[in-house]
Amino acid sequence: MLYISEKAKHHVDELMHEAGLDNSYFLRVSVVGGGCSGLSYKMDFDNENQPKDQIFEDKGLKLVTDMKSFLYLMDSELDYSDGLNGKGFHFVNPNSSRSCGCGESFAV
Repeated sequence: MLYISEKAKHHVDELMHEAGLDNSYFLRVSVVGGGCSGLSYKMDFDNENQPKDQIFEDKGLKLVTDMKSFLYLMDSELDYSDGLNGKGFHFVNPNSSRSCGCGESFAV
């Protein structure tokens, strides 16, 4: 399962509204190679399912990932921070063994 916090859901909804996207769009989350620690998170809006997509819904938002990425993201929560240490989305990932200082990449 993939999860999203209330605060992140609110910001995703705002971004979708600003982009003029309707309910046919969802949040696609994936893991790609790169970053200081070897793996990075990627997020996009999409409206086309791909073969072998893993589809989840939390707090009324559809979250989609490919099977390979799901192996890294299983039981992760997308959160949003607006604190003094930085503003933006970040993942709370129980599968991560370490992450870089900027929090944008991780390793398992």
